[in-house]
Amino acid sequence: MPLVSLEKVTIRYRGPALLDDVDCIVEAKQRVGLLGRNGAGKSTFLKLIAGTVQPDHGRIIPNPDARIAQLPQVVPQDLQGKVFPLVREGVVTLPGQEIDDWEKDHLTEQILSRMDLQPDSEVGAMSAGMKRRVLLARALVQKPDLLLLDEPTNHLDLDSIRWLEDFLDRYDAGYIFITHDRQFLRRLATRILEIDRGQLFDWSCDYETFLKRKEADLAAREKQEKLFDKKLAEEEAWIRQGIKARRTRNEGRVRALKELRKVRSERREQIGTSNLQIQEGMRSGNLVLKAQDLHFQYKNDARASESSAADAHDAAACDSASLAPSKRSVAAREILGGFGCTVMRGEKIGIVGPNGVGKTTLLRVLLGQLEPDQGSVRLGANLQIAYFDQLRQQLDPENTIEQEVADGYQTIEMQGGTKHVLGYLQDFLFTPERARTKIQFLSGGEVNRILLAKLFAKPANVIVLDEPTNDLDAETMELLEERLVEFKGTILVVSHDREFLNNVVTSIFAFEPRDETADAFQVLEYVGGYDDWQRQCAERIPAGASNAKPVESNKKESAEGGSKAGSSSVQEAKPKKLSFKETKELEELPSIIEELETNIQEIHSAMADADFYKQAGDVIAAKQSELQEQESRLAQAYARWEELESRAGG
Repeated sequence: MPLVSLEKVTIRYRGPALLDDVDCIVEAKQRVGLLGRNGAGKSTFLKLIAGTVQPDHGRIIPNPDARIAQLPQVVPQDLQGKVFPLVREGVVTLPGQEIDDWEKDHLTEQILSRMDLQPDSEVGAMSAGMKRRVLLARALVQKPDLLLLDEPTNHLDLDSIRWLEDFLDRYDAGYIFITHDRQFLRRLATRILEIDRGQLFDWSCDYETFLKRKEADLAAREKQEKLFDKKLAEEEAWIRQGIKARRTRNEGRVRALKELRKVRSERREQIGTSNLQIQEGMRSGNLVLKAQDLHFQYKNDARASESSAADAHDAAACDSASLAPSKRSVAAREILGGFGCTVMRGEKIGIVGPNGVGKTTLLRVLLGQLEPDQGSVRLGANLQIAYFDQLRQQLDPENTIEQEVADGYQTIEMQGGTKHVLGYLQDFLFTPERARTKIQFLSGGEVNRILLAKLFAKPANVIVLDEPTNDLDAETMELLEERLVEFKGTILVVSHDREFLNNVVTSIFAFEPRDETADAFQVLEYVGGYDDWQRQCAERIPAGASNAKPVESNKKESAEGGSKAGSSSVQEAKPKKLSFKETKELEELPSIIEELETNIQEIHSAMADADFYKQAGDVIAAKQSELQEQESRLAQAYARWEELESRAGG
């Protein structure tokens, strides 16, 4: 017997129906990925199955012997108390299957052990990721036959996402989940349901197969609609000429035209794709920023409160690398300990690490929004910085979309011209009516689109993004990726979306434990995206030595009784000052690097041309060889520049 059935279900709030006369059956132990654009009705679909929302028409028929549990999308603000009693509240029994208190305690202890949660931990002091784990434990403690997961990976760090993937992969019951994490979908979903313009499409396949079938279906549907519109246009032209004789055949043709008009009027157009464009500012200097020996820690609660909520969260949140909440006080929380880095124009850097480790704080120190305890940050020339705030504090919930994006004006300056704010917002899928809605009434995905619209309304050559992909639908996320890859400026991005990191960034700054206790972290730099980082970590650990380039500076030895021999070796290792020739070389390197980057960009543009691969094989091979040579020379130039720059600074 199915776990739940939907028969002719219709539900609407304002505007078109979210679900319009849909049917669906969910069987036991199915892994269902639920897809759809922002606002399509995915969360409403889960609420219908959970019984918290009733349809306008139709029936929801749950199996009376099946348990259904739901993990909500948003963590409640008032979630407080110890872990054990909060999870125990989730024990729900079916009629006639009541259990004793000792058995409830036993079930709770089992699930806490399985999910690596400490029974006496304070939930209020946990990070958002760990709170979601507590809520998941409360949902699982009743041993549901069907688990409903609404954006389970939101605000989870990479370790937590991998843990959740492994957990759900071993889970022996069924679940329906909404997510925009494409790797999460690829690994877990065995059946895809899609909500599109009020209809529910059952693709009955995994995510990769869905992408291929969807592309073919869109092409076929577009062709069919063009043929329909052509026929309608022909019939409209015929009737405008006037009916010459009242024959039965003509009367039938008129009736057929009325039916065509009705069908066309009921067609719901496909939701478009955001037409977001990044306004590139003036060219920045080669050096974007240089940080040396940065130290930063929260010395007291007052200092934490002076920073943003994200920084306080970094300071007080539990250490996700260790499964129990951190026992260290806020006063002892070190965020940076001797951090140093050099960021050049055109670099695209991803910042990753556990929740609460200090990724947002690192960004704010580098941008000059927080003063380091020690060390310095030197910003380059002609910087125009656009900052995407993870906590959306840039937005006033009482403002309308139109007021917020245009700062009260009617037009926005775009690439030397002006554009009306309503036309600009339509590029981000906000109709004029929707643009007059207050921000407090919008969904998470819509709020993120507003932030992007506000961010890209002003020219920039440095873009700083703190968790930009949360709640974005797949289409908008892919377009954002495309625009960031095309962006010629510099990007710093904090993200836990693995595919986003793979597609956008060229290097990774990773917060990693200094030792096995995971009590303090260091930052290591890796070349490439997420998969490259994971591969380099896997190669490094068995070898017993790091292949990563430390971004943190080494701390000085403080042990007493250091030998003279050791002291002399340190003196010998100290780099010598630059010679006149080397000084001249250092001055010329930026222009050489700029020339190499231009050459590489031109080669990439040539290879992206549709006719490039129609040329002879030896021509293609020669161009590829030239690209490899230019990239090799660029890497050598950067390495030499860093070497000479460090010696010049010493």
